[in-house]
Amino acid sequence: MSIAIYPGSFDPVTLGHLNILKRASRIFEKVYVCVMVNSGKQPVLSLEQRLEYLRLTTGRFPNVVVDSSDKLLVDYAKEKNAKVIVKGMRAVSDFDWEFQMALVNSKIAPDIDTMFLMASQKYMYLSSSIVKEMARYGVDLSEFIPREIIDDFINQIRSRR
Repeated sequence: MSIAIYPGSFDPVTLGHLNILKRASRIFEKVYVCVMVNSGKQPVLSLEQRLEYLRLTTGRFPNVVVDSSDKLLVDYAKEKNAKVIVKGMRAVSDFDWEFQMALVNSKIAPDIDTMFLMASQKYMYLSSSIVKEMARYGVDLSEFIPREIIDDFINQIRSRR
């Protein structure tokens, strides 16, 4: 069985994330979309909220499993018997960091590959950081995040003011 990991902070999940996940789910028999706990980031949403948003928005992909981990990514991939880590790429600025991480991962776990999927053109500009900033200013988020989470996400942002 071909298994892949699609890791990220998903703070919040965006339509761009779902675009990458949809495409990865067509390539692999099983995809773990994994909320990674990153000590270098201070998420706006709790881990539980990010997992809930992913569960609400990925149900249409029968071969996708929502999970979280605070382990090293390659250790998590080994635990799940995954041979591929899927990374979404928006621009050249993403590539520098992701390429470096892919090289480190290949040193640690040579049997696990990294697959870069380019964001669809309509999502190349989109990031969770941009979504959070727009939400703070009351911008309509329907073109940026899944409709299922918009109201709750806006309430989460407003409650933090």
